[in-house]
Amino acid sequence: MDVVVWFTAASLAAWLWLLLCQGFFWRTDTRLPPRSEPEVWPDVCVVVPARDEAAVLPDSLPSLLAQEYPGRAEIFLVDDGSSDGTGEVARALAERCGGLPLTIDSPGEPPAGWTGKLWAVRHGIGLARARGPEFLLLTDADIAHEPDSLRELVASARTGGFDLVSQMARLRVASAWERLVVPAFVYFFAQLYPFRRIAKKGARTAAAAGGCVLLRTEAALRAGIPDSIRQAVIDDVSLARAVKGSGGHIWLGLAEHVDSVRPYPRLADLWRMVSRSAYAQLRHNPLVLLATVLGLALVYLVPPVALFAGLVTDSVPLALLGGLAWAVMAGTYIPMLRYYRQTLWLAPLLPFTAFLYLLMTVDSAVQHYRGRGAAWKGRTYARPDAAPEQR
Repeated sequence: MDVVVWFTAASLAAWLWLLLCQGFFWRTDTRLPPRSEPEVWPDVCVVVPARDEAAVLPDSLPSLLAQEYPGRAEIFLVDDGSSDGTGEVARALAERCGGLPLTIDSPGEPPAGWTGKLWAVRHGIGLARARGPEFLLLTDADIAHEPDSLRELVASARTGGFDLVSQMARLRVASAWERLVVPAFVYFFAQLYPFRRIAKKGARTAAAAGGCVLLRTEAALRAGIPDSIRQAVIDDVSLARAVKGSGGHIWLGLAEHVDSVRPYPRLADLWRMVSRSAYAQLRHNPLVLLATVLGLALVYLVPPVALFAGLVTDSVPLALLGGLAWAVMAGTYIPMLRYYRQTLWLAPLLPFTAFLYLLMTVDSAVQHYRGRGAAWKGRTYARPDAAPEQR
């Protein structure tokens, strides 16, 4: 019992450290920084890679076409070998909705050493550079933007002198499984990459959210984007590392005017979303996987187990330590639940959600060693190379 008490004390100590020393990751007030409108609005090109996105384009593309941007802006949608008529749907939407100019093109199948999305992004950036824009907006086909989204992104980048401004789109939380898993997904991401540290010059932490990345064209050229990260499965984090590693100033925060319209109604859908890239996040290293599993167990699973074990065995120290650790855990989760407008009763369920993520991570490794790797929309990247971390 003494050993169990010590493990529980270590879990509580870990939570106190996370609460106070991990960049206040649990706070959700990192929104677009203060901004003022420029006298002359720069040119912007929007690049949208799309593969089999006909189902979500009617909910997302019109929002891009309707951007109220004072400067010159146009959209390049890159049809990445779709088989569901993505390009035709996009053309029909542009004809019906009007708005910003839309160009639709396709790069063909990616060559060896490229992921499909980054090959499409490369093609789109190539088309955009012919227009000489100051900024590129890289956004996914399932992302809907409020009419002032582009305007606010550009104003923030100009005012703050940022080379990259990224917003983590508010993901859909409609089904029961989405309510349980999605806020935790963003919570865990912020725990790994505290937003407050990302914007600090000289800090090693770098990350972006691929659904919405405003990138200065000059910074993209300096960092060799996207060629320098062409094999990256987790392309948004790799992109941010490349930009920051080449001397760029970057920013990441939560969105107020950017939403994902992609549904993940079943646990199986969410499982695939996480497991397809979880082992890549661990750089396909079995020792890192083992350390991650043990760390998740210590931090998220020990507190509730210790509390119940202490109550059953009448061990006051065990129950007290476990209860305190669980309380701190749930308390740090509450701001994210509020951001997603979810009931706070989900906070005590975070250990269960973390256990699901633990299983998803292990499954990601199993699929990797079975040769299935990161599978997405008919393509499988069995052994992708992890992008080198920029220091």
